[in-house]
Amino acid sequence: MKLLLPKQVCNRVTDINLAKLRKLGISGLMLDLDNTLVRYDSEELDQEFKAWIAKAKSEGFRICLVSNGRPKRVMRFARLMEIPAVIRAYKPKRSPFFQALKLLDKAASQVAMIGDQLFTDVLGANRIGIHTILITPLGKKEFSTTRMVRKLEQRMLKRFVKKGLLADEVVNQRSGGEQ
Repeated sequence: MKLLLPKQVCNRVTDINLAKLRKLGISGLMLDLDNTLVRYDSEELDQEFKAWIAKAKSEGFRICLVSNGRPKRVMRFARLMEIPAVIRAYKPKRSPFFQALKLLDKAASQVAMIGDQLFTDVLGANRIGIHTILITPLGKKEFSTTRMVRKLEQRMLKRFVKKGLLADEVVNQRSGGEQ
């Protein structure tokens, strides 16, 4: 169960405090794509996310996409953001996270994984000691299997709240609908 517990929870990627990450010794960022940076049904990267990525890069963070999404789509966004990508990641497998660490030239302790799913992003990164940041999904439209897993994810988050491991707002913000 501890492998599903994120180290940090934020509503959106743009709410992440880069200075606090730097104080934790983090200088590399792994980013999920669908419903973390871009709505699953969108082909556009919002300006606020472009600006946040540009800011992170200007502050010296190395960034890599790690996505289970469609390879052409993932690579198109990676080129747009001018960052490397691990495609066909099959998260929560460990190998894509190790591949991303190699691309970032960082140790696990120097990297944060940012994503919207407990059972892929958080579980996979926690398995190898990467700092995990859970984001509220940008939209409700998702791959069919993801929609099914969301119900179990909500139960796990409620369990973490009951045990005092997460604040109640986390569950509320994630069940509050689209942003």
